[in-house]
Amino acid sequence: QVQLVESGGGLVQAGGSLRLSCAASGRTFRSYCMGWFRQAPGKEREFVAAIRWSGGNTYYADSVKGRFTISRDNAKNTVYLRMNSLKPEDTAVYYCAAVAVLAGFPTDKRDYDYWGQGTQVTVSS
Repeated sequence: QVQLVESGGGLVQAGGSLRLSCAASGRTFRSYCMGWFRQAPGKEREFVAAIRWSGGNTYYADSVKGRFTISRDNAKNTVYLRMNSLKPEDTAVYYCAAVAVLAGFPTDKRDYDYWGQGTQVTVSS
């Protein structure tokens, strides 16, 4: 099993930046895909970005492409989400997730087996 802990959230003004971290413990596999999701009040949890643990291939939701960057440090068992040019609509609880798949980038929250507790990101106008 894998345990995930997010950190790095906070309050930031529109146009600012934050970097979220997801520290993974337990056993991880070359076939794992790591994802970031977010959930705003009253809305469904939505896909943000994903990265293949072994090769570093990435995939982004259209809403964040060009502004957010997902990366990982295999030696530290940590996944990052760098968020630039933040907008008020980015305000949400951000969750790290993981799933063991041979290929691809699952975007449905129901496909992921492991989840962190989330970290709050608030972007002021």
